[in-house]
Amino acid sequence: MTDPVAVAQEQFTRLGMAQTRDRNGVLIFLAPGPRKFAVIGDTGVHTHCGDAFWQELARAMSEHFRKAEFTEGIVQGINRAGELLAEHFPRRPDDNNELFDRVEHD
Repeated sequence: MTDPVAVAQEQFTRLGMAQTRDRNGVLIFLAPGPRKFAVIGDTGVHTHCGDAFWQELARAMSEHFRKAEFTEGIVQGINRAGELLAEHFPRRPDDNNELFDRVEHD
């Protein structure tokens, strides 16, 4: 795997993550073998936070990964993405979980 972002984008599409009402899906993609990862979000998320947020998130996760703190790095990514989503996409009375909250693996 040479480009984890390209693979993450393929998985994002395969999983139907661009089908949410607010286009606010976020995918944290990990490739443990080659030790690469990507964090991508749909157009609604990107509109609100831009590239700087994703770069900051990836940097924070990378710091943990370099120290072999893999769980901490993943938790950091999930928490920061959750904070962003809560800030820009507050819960509405008619909300439902449009995506599965699960780990997919091959």
